[in-house]
Amino acid sequence: MIPVTKKRLIILYIYGMSSKNTPETTPLVSAMLGGKCPNCRTGSLFPAPLYSYRKLSDVHHKCPACNVVLTPEPDFYYGAMYISYAFSVALVITGMVAINILVGRQELWVYGVVIVVANALLTPFMLRYSKVLYLYGVGKLSYDANWRQKLQKK
Repeated sequence: MIPVTKKRLIILYIYGMSSKNTPETTPLVSAMLGGKCPNCRTGSLFPAPLYSYRKLSDVHHKCPACNVVLTPEPDFYYGAMYISYAFSVALVITGMVAINILVGRQELWVYGVVIVVANALLTPFMLRYSKVLYLYGVGKLSYDANWRQKLQKK
């Protein structure tokens, strides 16, 4: 039998390697990748699917599951632009290095076309996950295992 250590428990919690993942025990990384509310980890942050260009930057004002406010102040998500910019810079650098490694040095227009197409395809992903990272990192919301009981008392 594998000994249970504190480090192993932390790894199981973060990466969700347990077979008992219910909405109440959704791991942090899974909740972030799924775009879930930081308070309950069940409600969606976004009202539209990932590649819905009509509502690309919309975020629920309140969580549909636990009613916690997801926009703590007006223009809260403007700070997410810095994270989105970092994603774009990483994409440009990765694209240029990949082109140099895979096909060798090319003309400048090849780099430009590849970067513009990659940015156009990945813009919804970068915008959405920059907001998720910003809310989880800067927002003052944290996981509350008793959110259902608090909601029933109201």
